[in-house]
Amino acid sequence: MKKIAIFAMIMLCSAITLGCIEEKQEQVSTVGETASELTPPAAEKPQSLMVYCGAGMRIPMDEIGTLFKKKYGISIVYNYAGSGHLLNQIGLAQMGDVYQPGAMYYLDIAKEKSFIDYEKIVAYHVPVIAVQKGNPANITCLADLTKPGVRLAMGDPKASAIGKVGNNILEKNGIKDAVEINTTVRGATVNALIVYVSRGDVDAAITWRESVLFALDETDVVEIPENENIIKTIPIGVLTFSENKEYARNFVDLVTSDEGKTIYEKYGFVPYPDES
Repeated sequence: MKKIAIFAMIMLCSAITLGCIEEKQEQVSTVGETASELTPPAAEKPQSLMVYCGAGMRIPMDEIGTLFKKKYGISIVYNYAGSGHLLNQIGLAQMGDVYQPGAMYYLDIAKEKSFIDYEKIVAYHVPVIAVQKGNPANITCLADLTKPGVRLAMGDPKASAIGKVGNNILEKNGIKDAVEINTTVRGATVNALIVYVSRGDVDAAITWRESVLFALDETDVVEIPENENIIKTIPIGVLTFSENKEYARNFVDLVTSDEGKTIYEKYGFVPYPDES
């Protein structure tokens, strides 16, 4: 009962927190209607699975959730937030079935804490510079982010994968301190960063390439050369305390299947090669 109370409180607090900073995102999404039936010789089929998922993967994961519902008759309840926030929630609640952060860094921490017992890789995460439509600040490269007067949004490194990766990219290129001066806001998720750019609150943000595709009318993309960039992989894993491990593994397998990766590719992600 204590874990359930903590879990309910986490979901409520997360929804309130993200609702304040993200106008285009809801915290929890349920895909499909509930269903329940017996599947001998396995235990009773759950009505739903709980999936902690980085906010930047919301659109492909919603579609995959619908597909899973059709295949297995089980709904997917998503908790969308920054990868770091999700990891903290998992540690407190010790409930749920699957964790999909935006970078391997967070899954490695989860494994160190013995939260993960089955994992696969889904796709690549490629950082880019998102700018306002037409690029009025004339930002063409990372160095331009240091120019006086440029207003920049960066991810919160304590909350999201893009925040940590963005800082590492700046450090790699020796411009972290200079860019920090121009950083006017930190976003908890990539969705928040895109909102800041699209409505003109800032001139640019370092975010994932695919996140810009959902605001093409308000934003443009400035690519970061590979030798200056830090490309990450998106993992997914079954939580050790899941009470539905068979179906949780089925979900992970679907996400990383050819069918699942095709959905990711449709939304601008670069699928990870088949591991077999």
